[in-house]
Amino acid sequence: MPPTLASLLQHSALKLTVRAGADRLGTPVRWAHASELADPVPYMDGGELLLVTATNLDADDPESMRRYVRRLAGAGVAGVGFAVGVNYDDIPAALVEAAEEAGLPLLEVPRRTPFLAISKAVSAAIAADQYRAVTAGFEAQRELTKAALAGDGPADLLARLAAHIDGWAALYDTSGAVLAAAPDWAARRAARLTPDVERLRDRPAPASIVVGDSEDRVELQSLGSGRRARGALAVGTGAALGTAERYAVHSAVALLTLTTARSRSLQGAEQRLGAAVLRMLLAGQPDHARAVAGDLYGGLLDAPFRLLIAETAAPAGSELLTETMEAAAARSGEALLLVPEGERVVVLAADGGSAVAACAAYAEAQDDRAPREGGAEDSAVVVGLSAPSGPIAVSAAYKQAEQALSVARRRGRALVEHEELAAGSVLPLLADDAVRAFADGMLRALYEHDAKGRGDLVASLRAWLSRHGQWDAAAADLGVHRHTLRYRMRRVEEILGRSLDDPDVRMELWLALKTTEAATPAEE
Repeated sequence: MPPTLASLLQHSALKLTVRAGADRLGTPVRWAHASELADPVPYMDGGELLLVTATNLDADDPESMRRYVRRLAGAGVAGVGFAVGVNYDDIPAALVEAAEEAGLPLLEVPRRTPFLAISKAVSAAIAADQYRAVTAGFEAQRELTKAALAGDGPADLLARLAAHIDGWAALYDTSGAVLAAAPDWAARRAARLTPDVERLRDRPAPASIVVGDSEDRVELQSLGSGRRARGALAVGTGAALGTAERYAVHSAVALLTLTTARSRSLQGAEQRLGAAVLRMLLAGQPDHARAVAGDLYGGLLDAPFRLLIAETAAPAGSELLTETMEAAAARSGEALLLVPEGERVVVLAADGGSAVAACAAYAEAQDDRAPREGGAEDSAVVVGLSAPSGPIAVSAAYKQAEQALSVARRRGRALVEHEELAAGSVLPLLADDAVRAFADGMLRALYEHDAKGRGDLVASLRAWLSRHGQWDAAAADLGVHRHTLRYRMRRVEEILGRSLDDPDVRMELWLALKTTEAATPAEE
């Protein structure tokens, strides 16, 4: 604790006495300063004990003293020490009354106590307080370092930090989820700060923000030294952090940042091993892949998994997605094989696991934030997800993920599962500009013929194809005689220069009709 007016009054060598403001003696004293200026406020920072002899003051004038004291109180002066026996044998009543009225502590300094002695006492007390703070900070650093080196995770480090700051502490991953908290009750409090952690995550590390409500004051510190934060530390206290507490928090941030950096290095090594495992799986060597995977990825290969390919034009997008999946996998204890491939990331994740669910939630949130009318080039991340697979079918799963990725890009969606393609219609897969251009070119002559009022060849062709070439049924649908329909189909063949006896021609015409039908509402 810094020195206070009360501690100076207890200093036996100074022999100070209180003349006003006895109820505010707990005010901290940042310095002791002697000034005989009629207005010393421009030279004060606040928190000083102002020492005066009233050489240049009209200390007997009540109005003058009220203005003087109000100025000092407004500037945050901790108190006034008045030396008696120099210019006045006693403190003037006008000054005592003004100090009492303003609630400003007024101390009587006896003649035998020089101002220098008071300044030395304040300086010594401040130095002692700083020494205690530094010593406590070093002790906290030793304890926190010991906890970090124990390798038991961040729980012990957070517990010791919470004890040092007399509050609570919590660690967040990059997604804003709480990884650990101390004491245990703080986890619920920390979870409410996820939006603030997300706001901090968008700032270059290191960064910090202070938030709080009626419960406490919370300081959030980002972890990491690169372009993006790798997590966050929250500390909650009843008041602003003191010097010793600040040392402890800074030590915790440094240790957690080093732990995070070490984890990233280990992740790099794991990614290199994962790349080797993936290459063997794609080469049709599952037994060799299992041998290389060992305990790290062996469990992943023993159960159905999904292969996903994420692609982005902005590195931050795929980085955030993979960090989200990594955090989800870590929380649930799942293995996750992740291999960067340039602008792509290939991932093997447990089917039905937390990592796949986190990927789907991330993609859904991305679609909700930025709805698009077509084309995924505006998307931060585009993901293709295979059907459940096993080690012997990774090549097929890779093709499935690539196909789903292509469709997601074309449809303007953040994620498409391959199972959607197998269960749906083929027509949406062909609804791109190239297919529309082909359909328009193939049917243009028929549309131009009908536009001149010389028949309804397009509708007749559609009815005939939908009835699989059955003349009577198609004619009934059109409300015409079958001979009329036969004539129209001959005209279609003449205009297009194609034979309707060819199944490939019939298929192409049907797809062209369906494509133009699908495009018509959008054009209107």
